[in-house]
Amino acid sequence: MKAIIPVAGAGTKLRPHTYTQPKALIPLAGKTILSIIIDQLQDAGIHEFVFVVGYLGDKIQDFVKEKYPHLKSHFVHQNERHGLGHAIFITKDIVANDELFIVLGDSICEYDVAAVLNSPHSVLCVKRVDDPRDFGVAEMNEENKVSRVVEKPQIPKSNMALVGIYKIKESGLLFSCLEKNINEQVMSRGEYNLTDAIECMIKQGAIIETQKVQNWFDCGKIDSLLQSNATLLKKFGHTIAEDHQFENTIIIPPVSIAAGCDIKNSIIGPNVAIGEKASINYSIIKDSIIGSYSDLLDIVLTHSLIGSDTDVKGESRSLNIGDNTEIDLGKS
Repeated sequence: MKAIIPVAGAGTKLRPHTYTQPKALIPLAGKTILSIIIDQLQDAGIHEFVFVVGYLGDKIQDFVKEKYPHLKSHFVHQNERHGLGHAIFITKDIVANDELFIVLGDSICEYDVAAVLNSPHSVLCVKRVDDPRDFGVAEMNEENKVSRVVEKPQIPKSNMALVGIYKIKESGLLFSCLEKNINEQVMSRGEYNLTDAIECMIKQGAIIETQKVQNWFDCGKIDSLLQSNATLLKKFGHTIAEDHQFENTIIIPPVSIAAGCDIKNSIIGPNVAIGEKASINYSIIKDSIIGSYSDLLDIVLTHSLIGSDTDVKGESRSLNIGDNTEIDLGKS
């Protein structure tokens, strides 16, 4: 079994943060999006990973090698983004005929990973949604097997959305379908979609089941990322590194505060994640994510995402600031 994690996307909906940081490395509840995915699969017994990288791919590679040196890791570069189907296809030589566990680099879910792994068939993880038109959708037959998959249908016949987690037993058939679609330029919205290849597998007789996920954490937009951060902080618990300095400060759980932070004269929490070696003074922060090495002074922040290496002085209520930024919000 090999896990494929495509992380080549530019993360345009999280800009300006993703100008300097891959979306998969955005901090979330004291971890990163990517580390939550890797930990989940490692705990289930998967130890060989294929990362499809592109934009800022060197940062992904450095992160994996530093944080997970024991993993058997492969890095495949998708220099031109032609869709998820293309991203999976370029891993063909590494995968060979092994079974696959594909998890998109921003798909964080709570689900029974062991049940998916132990299924005798291929599995698509799904979640019931109110409006499935923005998702890939799985349609079911009388035997509760997948009869059809459609990418972003205008008139959906099912409300079971694909969440970006797939177990593929017939990897040879998947790659054959992907190659056929690429050669024949079978595209949806200008991209080679994995959904089209799975539909090809179904037409050739592959038996595919679904597994419902309990929770699906949306990490694609600022608002939903902050909401996911709050939910995951409650799930992972209140964590404060031992290496810190707090002076005249009130902490309201749940929070995650990384090592080396210097926090004075402030109120932190609830639902705040702070990266390592941040400096915060005379500030009130809640429902926010603060990047590493940030320097915040005399500021009130709610519902904000602050990038790494950022200086913010003054007063504000809601900010969306990228890395390596200096802002003075004081009155002139």
